[in-house]
Amino acid sequence: MRPLQHAVLRNSHVISPKVLMVANRQHTTNTKLANKSSWTHPIYTREEILAVRTAHHKAHTWQDKVALGSVRFLRWGMDLVTGYKSQSSVGSNTKTYAMSEEKWITRFIFLESVAGVPGMAAGMLRHLKSLRKMKRDHGWIETLLEEAYNERMHLLTFLKLAEPGPLMRLMVLGAQCVFFSGFSLAYMISPQICHRFVGYLEEEAVITYSKAITDLDNGHLPQWEKLQAPQMAIKYWQMPEGQRCIRSLLLYVRADEAKHREVNHTLGNLNQTDPNPFSAKFKVQDALPQLQVEGAKKDV
Repeated sequence: MRPLQHAVLRNSHVISPKVLMVANRQHTTNTKLANKSSWTHPIYTREEILAVRTAHHKAHTWQDKVALGSVRFLRWGMDLVTGYKSQSSVGSNTKTYAMSEEKWITRFIFLESVAGVPGMAAGMLRHLKSLRKMKRDHGWIETLLEEAYNERMHLLTFLKLAEPGPLMRLMVLGAQCVFFSGFSLAYMISPQICHRFVGYLEEEAVITYSKAITDLDNGHLPQWEKLQAPQMAIKYWQMPEGQRCIRSLLLYVRADEAKHREVNHTLGNLNQTDPNPFSAKFKVQDALPQLQVEGAKKDV
């Protein structure tokens, strides 16, 4: 497949947060082993991925407001470092489009490198707590680790389309160190606020991918219109024939983020000793949690 043609860096030696766009970049390894995933991704129907909408959990308590304020601050910082802009004014009556394929993929890579942290940090802390107290975790650990794995698969998929530069890698390293430490400390203090924080963070992720899909539909991203999704993505999401383009890839990723949104808002509604409704086996089918923006409510 012909590599994408666009303006990257004019001088390859210049350090920049931008990424080098490539079409389905191939990685070479020294091993011939094929790793089997521990978590098989559920198969989405076409109707399910098209039904995803942006939504918002209203901040009712001070904990919700703290979580929402933190996400808004993080969103501001992410917009700054990734150069995100929907439009920029060039005159009183004219607008020029600001986001390109390169800027979108830069944002995706940075977003997913951060999004994979909470599930792993929370799962690790709950695992250690279970060992320390010699009690069961009631199914939270598996869901949290699966979420972290899913976010990492998003990142690895986008890395098939772009090669991060030295500054981008440095930014990811710094963000990971700060975010992992801060989130881990916050989770030890208030897991409820942290799950609400992740729920709000996933709301922003759904918005981001929805805007990218709209840009693609409106013809602002011509280099992605006929580009096929990486083979890794096709295998992971089990994408059917005729639904293996970049637009379909973004739809699948957005559906994952929407699921994380509702799951974390639900976990934010529960006590830490409550069973995880997404891994528990209910004897009564009606007991299954209903996903919604506010999160499944705990019965009082």
